[in-house]
Amino acid sequence: MNVVYEDNHIIIVSKSGSEIVQGDKTGDVTLADMVKEYIRQKYHKPGNVFLGVVHRLDRPVSGLVVFARTSKALTRLNEMFRTKEVHKTYMAIVANRPPASEGELVHWLVRNEKQNKSYAYGRERPGAKQAVLDYRLVGRSERYYLLEVDLKTGRHHQIRCQLAQMGCPIKGDLKYGAPRSNPDGGICLHARRIRFVHPVSKEEICVEAPFPSDILWSSFSAV
Repeated sequence: MNVVYEDNHIIIVSKSGSEIVQGDKTGDVTLADMVKEYIRQKYHKPGNVFLGVVHRLDRPVSGLVVFARTSKALTRLNEMFRTKEVHKTYMAIVANRPPASEGELVHWLVRNEKQNKSYAYGRERPGAKQAVLDYRLVGRSERYYLLEVDLKTGRHHQIRCQLAQMGCPIKGDLKYGAPRSNPDGGICLHARRIRFVHPVSKEEICVEAPFPSDILWSSFSAV
């Protein structure tokens, strides 16, 4: 866990590809628990520390997660995420070059709860939710391509599913067609940047998460 921004109302941390935001059946210590403990120790807070979970990242994804430190911030951030006032940019490493250097992907996603997986379709169908993102090819290495992705909607496994449907599964993402896993169990999808108006101060907030220390992330040259 790496704290990249904090004030009296919000705290933004960058997580690794192994940390889980909220509890699940594994019973592993959560990112929320770690942030609470960080606040408790830093500010010498007795008792239970308030922390609101505003959004989540899939466990194998690294990068920025926003938490609310006050109920006022939590209420306002929840509404901002709902109305798409929070802008998130991701970086993804894929093995296949996309068919175009940049473009918009529009699919209708159907979530399979039992498989914990989403399926993308080219047209609307019962139970499907529209998913929209923009992507841009920004780098390449000897074996891989680096994509910048701007989310327009926030669907279950959206980036993973849509890039795979385009023929570009994310490196390490076995669930969506990658041929092999990464050594650390994560996938090469990184929540790089987040931008929004502060829910209380109304100042523009824009923060970036450092790239994972894996040398692969530093091996790209611009295209």
